[in-house]
Amino acid sequence: MDALFCGYTIHKRKGGRKMEEKVLSLAGLEAFRRCLVREERSANTVEKYLRDARAFYRFLGEDKRVDKERVIAYKQHLAEHYKTVSANSMLAAVNRLLLFLDWRECQVRLLRVQKRNFRETEKELTKSEYQRLLAAAKSSRNERLWLLMQAICGTGIRVSEHRFITVEAVRQGRAQVRNKGRERVVFFPAPLKKLLLDYCRRQGVGSGPVFVTRSGCPMDRSNIWAEMKRLCESAGVDSGKVFPHNLRHLFAVTYYQLEKDIVRLADVLGHASVETTRIYTATSGLEQKRLISRLGLVGCGG
Repeated sequence: MDALFCGYTIHKRKGGRKMEEKVLSLAGLEAFRRCLVREERSANTVEKYLRDARAFYRFLGEDKRVDKERVIAYKQHLAEHYKTVSANSMLAAVNRLLLFLDWRECQVRLLRVQKRNFRETEKELTKSEYQRLLAAAKSSRNERLWLLMQAICGTGIRVSEHRFITVEAVRQGRAQVRNKGRERVVFFPAPLKKLLLDYCRRQGVGSGPVFVTRSGCPMDRSNIWAEMKRLCESAGVDSGKVFPHNLRHLFAVTYYQLEKDIVRLADVLGHASVETTRIYTATSGLEQKRLISRLGLVGCGG
């Protein structure tokens, strides 16, 4: 089994007792990668799990010994150096690796996260800022990015799903999107469909994905992220707000403000659970602050 190459157990005797030491091998991380591929995980998921597994491997030091105490120490290290969400994401990858090795007794609980009941609007992209980014892309003659941002924000697709926006799909006015083991239909608004068809005609794209590089491959998220960041200064938008997912976020918030239907929004976004969608339905921190101020419970009888 691949797991045998990923980690092994050394048997020792200490004080007359038989001891076991679990050791993680570098070569075995490749076996873990093959396991993830066999499970049909997405390329991005495989890359992310391997990156986090290698970080854990480096933390283990020279002997690469694994026990519950060391995993707990790594958990504490992550808690001190990363935001809780990021730390939990890295811990989830380590727990998955330990499961693969059948070292379940070394797995740890994720850090506790107190759910916010409001949205942090200072991190969100506003409609006005989005429009300024579009204007900046157009003035810099980056038509591909100008149109891609509208495709993401106008449909709510994930940036990794833009490869499903093909010439054939645009002609039909909808795309069949397959992601995370689920499939959904994404519709193109009429103005977006026209823009996409005009773009394909001018660029000579007759079939396949619309947003491609010079070599004909679909653009990857790192290229899209970098191109968007270059617009920040001329658009006058905080770079901390400018990344592809915030376009999807703007779509979701705007959609819910109009429809107030969380179940339908979950379907449109491709969420398996409406719990994932609830972040878009929460009030903003400013709205909550205003509501609390209106209660009139401070300064009474002073």
